[in-house]
Amino acid sequence: MITAEETERRTAAMQALLKEKGLDGALFIFPIDVYYYSGTRQNSTLWLPVAGEPVLMVRKSLSRAKGESPLTDIRPFPSSKEFAAVIPAEAQKIGFTFDVAPVQQLNFYSKLLAGREFIDISPLNREVRSVKTPFELRQIKASGDALSAIFIQVPEFLKEGMRELDLAAEFECRLRKSGSEGFVRMRAFNQELFLGLAVSAGAESYGFFDGAVTGKGLSNAAPHGASRDLIVRNRPVLIDYTGVYDGYITDMTRMFVIGSLDPQLQRAFDLAMEIQAYLQRELKPGAICEELFSKAVEMAETGGFGDSFMGMPGEQARFVGHGVGLELDEFPVIAQGFKVPLQIGQTIAIEPKFVIPGKGVIGIENTFAVTADGGQKLTDIPDEIVFL
Repeated sequence: MITAEETERRTAAMQALLKEKGLDGALFIFPIDVYYYSGTRQNSTLWLPVAGEPVLMVRKSLSRAKGESPLTDIRPFPSSKEFAAVIPAEAQKIGFTFDVAPVQQLNFYSKLLAGREFIDISPLNREVRSVKTPFELRQIKASGDALSAIFIQVPEFLKEGMRELDLAAEFECRLRKSGSEGFVRMRAFNQELFLGLAVSAGAESYGFFDGAVTGKGLSNAAPHGASRDLIVRNRPVLIDYTGVYDGYITDMTRMFVIGSLDPQLQRAFDLAMEIQAYLQRELKPGAICEELFSKAVEMAETGGFGDSFMGMPGEQARFVGHGVGLELDEFPVIAQGFKVPLQIGQTIAIEPKFVIPGKGVIGIENTFAVTADGGQKLTDIPDEIVFL
């Protein structure tokens, strides 16, 4: 449970940015944002003034919100006529997260607060949330430990001739029994994910998901993840899953092979390990994300696998690392065009992967924390391919 000290630390960071930008406060309506600042995910709207105490207005469940949140001002969501009285009249410039708020909701609050100016604070909010507090780092490390424990069990149930779907189901069953919550929250529009993917023969598929590997999936309505294709000898099996514990996500990938591995795929894996090692060394404050990505691309090209790096040829993902926390796609992003420096406390999933048509997919992924000495590995089990 989040403490009063923790919520005060988070709200103070947001209030400092609101003050810097000349805003009078912010309204948060997106559930995971409300949770971040209040400690409860109940159906609520949070008013965060530029100075002073936040106000949490709850639609349902008020009793649970009061039991979960350390905030002092928790009240029922007011009627339309009463809502404006909650927000002081002098609060004219109000921050709002345009990146996730439907137009309908913006219109609704604009009517309730007629005459006020709503300003997009999406980048500010994501900046605050990208730097994890010590409490959050402990939560993410615990999440990584729990997820790693499931990966260690894979040799017990991965068998030749089973379907990708059966492998995924067994992994997911164990994941859920360990307490993983399953809500893989994503901020990006039109992206969705069911826990992760276990793929082998069906891995070489094009798909909507903004990642290196999408999998074939089970239908045109669900074109992502495991398929009904069989797992065969001498073909790599990529297992890429999230663990979600106490809301916090870690992301990792490990490789398995029943039999032997094609030498070209082994070379690609060795290169993926080199790229990961380079990035881990460079996950220090001040490192520029775009420059790290450019170096990773250069290493892939120099190694002879540029066309296969981060996806099927022609449809490659333009990143090699993404922030994780309460959402899977947080800041920072180790990507082309992301010209910002890293900060201590940010947590990033680094995932150099290669897709080689006709042979399979190969790669590695771990979640790291940015420190003064480089990336601290939070999914800490061996990276090597497991041969069965």
